[in-house]
Amino acid sequence: MAELSTTARPYAKAAFEHALAASALAEWSKMLNTAAAVAQQAGVQKVLSSPALTTAQQAQAFIDICGDTFNAGGENFIKILAENKRLSLLPTISELFEAQKAIQEKTVDVEIATAFALDTASEQRLAEVLTKKLARQVNVHSHVDAQLIGGVVIRAGDLVIDGSVRGRLAKLAEALNS
Repeated sequence: MAELSTTARPYAKAAFEHALAASALAEWSKMLNTAAAVAQQAGVQKVLSSPALTTAQQAQAFIDICGDTFNAGGENFIKILAENKRLSLLPTISELFEAQKAIQEKTVDVEIATAFALDTASEQRLAEVLTKKLARQVNVHSHVDAQLIGGVVIRAGDLVIDGSVRGRLAKLAEALNS
């Protein structure tokens, strides 16, 4: 995985810098997410690894499969990846792009696992506390984890907060506020 990230990083950085300069982060995010999903399909992987096709043919086949997803810059990006035999890196490129986008937009995705379903008010309160604590806009994704006895486990990037041992949301919110 580290090798994939190392190889994909310059491409993700170039795409991000181009998208940022063009004020098109959302558009590039959509293009790269679609390209990543398409690149992971078994049939597409066969086409991309076919020695019978030139890199230009592979790029065009990929662009055709994606339909009207790409603008001119996106098509050029796909062609460059194909020329360098890097189309298989699209999922990693997309992931790295999204990480840079989140930093730029000061957002973070937070996964909240709870023993019992959170009511809307508790989820909103927890999101407010985390937004304040992390100094970023928080996008909450919560789910019930039947393996938890009680409390909550919060994951925000590398940060993990485990409030499952005798934890309560109110105490956790208090601890985060301090």
